[in-house]
Amino acid sequence: MVYQVVQQHLETWLAQARAELDGDPVPAFIERDLRRYLDCGILAHGFARARCDGCGEGFLIAFSCKGRGICPSCNTRRMAETAAHLVDHVFPQVPVRQWVLSLPKRLRYFLHHDPDLIGPVLRIFLATVEDRLKVRSPGAPAEARFGAVTFVHRFGAALNVNLHFHCAIMDGVFSAQGEKVQFHEAKLLSEEDLAAVQGEVRTRVLRLFKHRGLLSPEDAAELRQWGHGGGFSLDASVRIEARDRKGVERLLRYCARPIFAGERLVWARLGQRLIYQLPKPRPDGQTTLALTPLELLNRLAALIPPPRRHRHRYHGVLAPNAPLRGAVTARAGLPMVESRRDVTAPPSTAAAAKQSPETATAKTSRPPSRYLWAWLLARIYEVFPLICPQCGEPMRIIAFVTDGDTIQRILEHLGEPTQPPPIASARGPPGWEDFDQREAAVFGEVIPTYEFDQTVSW
Repeated sequence: MVYQVVQQHLETWLAQARAELDGDPVPAFIERDLRRYLDCGILAHGFARARCDGCGEGFLIAFSCKGRGICPSCNTRRMAETAAHLVDHVFPQVPVRQWVLSLPKRLRYFLHHDPDLIGPVLRIFLATVEDRLKVRSPGAPAEARFGAVTFVHRFGAALNVNLHFHCAIMDGVFSAQGEKVQFHEAKLLSEEDLAAVQGEVRTRVLRLFKHRGLLSPEDAAELRQWGHGGGFSLDASVRIEARDRKGVERLLRYCARPIFAGERLVWARLGQRLIYQLPKPRPDGQTTLALTPLELLNRLAALIPPPRRHRHRYHGVLAPNAPLRGAVTARAGLPMVESRRDVTAPPSTAAAAKQSPETATAKTSRPPSRYLWAWLLARIYEVFPLICPQCGEPMRIIAFVTDGDTIQRILEHLGEPTQPPPIASARGPPGWEDFDQREAAVFGEVIPTYEFDQTVSW
């Protein structure tokens, strides 16, 4: 669906953007991401060969674009890989709570156009949450620290620009007890706690914007007096118990999800109009978005993350230079309170003891943050893709084919297309005689049958 839109309308969209002298030109990273997406999964651009040594069965695996924007395949892989890494190598077996912070629309504009503001706002929010966790964690010393991973979302559910924060925070704090680390679990947060955090964050963030000259004292005072939190929305209702590791992984996948859901997008009129199903009704009751292909490209281009910007960040005991990081991540996947079984034979050590030296060496040579695509697919769909469908034996990758002549000969032999799908050239807007005025009524844009008087009577 999205591939058809980009393939048929990318050049037209770029040409219109260049023709608009008053508008900003399309940034290079957006055009690069869209063009790479057109090459993703196309065998004509190269592939890997998988083969079964038992029966000789094989298949081809197309290369991916590794984009960070609109590619559903690459974004899904990155989502699954991030969640798997955090569950397997970072988060110990402790309860995890999701904190979601949204700011007023007036402040989101500055955050979207000035990335240097994201860090100070995020530090204010996390410092306030950490102080509240210390208060609610019995027996925690004053120097105790929390642990969190923040996912910066620049998109909303309606394909709109909405910069907000999803923070997966371990529900408690850590303290050093000699050579060991102790976890102090926080009690269930009440509505008073959330209101206190929300009020403190609002006061300090408005003070920050006023200090930087982005808000006048009068505007800051007005925002402070607004009802319903002054536009600062805070939610912390999702909490995953310590032993629910699959629940933690599902939560982290949700936090690391792509910028839009491709399954919600359908053609209302092929090549001309699309419908995007909203996950929940908007305040005005609207449940769908009707978009032309060029309007969809405009929305997606605004949501593509800029390069060299981290999409998730580590805080507290998980920060890169934190003194307790090594001790906490060493318990990844294990309970913080050791039992006798944990001391004598931790699951990771016991599993490694049963492996052959060759297998152990092969696994330790790969960084823990990297996963084979086959293992990620097996983790998501519970089916290992490198199993021969004929004899059930394991398959292996035997070659990576990148030479053009070799690619063409192999694809011709298999009867596959040897050329990538053509990209439609730029074309002008349709003439008035080609425009169907009745189409507006189909999508809720009712054409009035009476003359509308635009004059105003005071």
